[in-house]
Amino acid sequence: MSSNRKGDRRERELVNRLDEAGFAVMRAPASGSATTRELPDVLAGNGDVFYAIEAKASSGRPIYLDGEEVEALIYFSQNFGAKARIAVRFDREDWYFFHPGDLYVTDGGNYRVKKETALSEGEDFDSFVGGPTQTRLGDS
Repeated sequence: MSSNRKGDRRERELVNRLDEAGFAVMRAPASGSATTRELPDVLAGNGDVFYAIEAKASSGRPIYLDGEEVEALIYFSQNFGAKARIAVRFDREDWYFFHPGDLYVTDGGNYRVKKETALSEGEDFDSFVGGPTQTRLGDS
């Protein structure tokens, strides 16, 4: 499977998980290459908190993010009024979230997340969404 198809599937998975946790969420279809504007992969909010998320997945090798990509995420987030987050998912693991400032910066100015770092230092999904479950409208 191509990495783009796998990445798209992982982004949709994240969107669905956030939706199930009570967030209004959308995947930015223009993220990546369809526009000259840099957009985050996912926008999510629950009325209290709003996130602009760059989502990356890997089989187990470290995940690298281009420095300009992260700078664009921060710029967009500040202008939009959202919190910038990097979401990473390694095969057979859950999603983990990082503030861009908490990522390791390489000598070349790019950002790196190793699987061990995600598991030990990343914010897990339940914590990120504010607990194991959130009450949704219509739920009792």
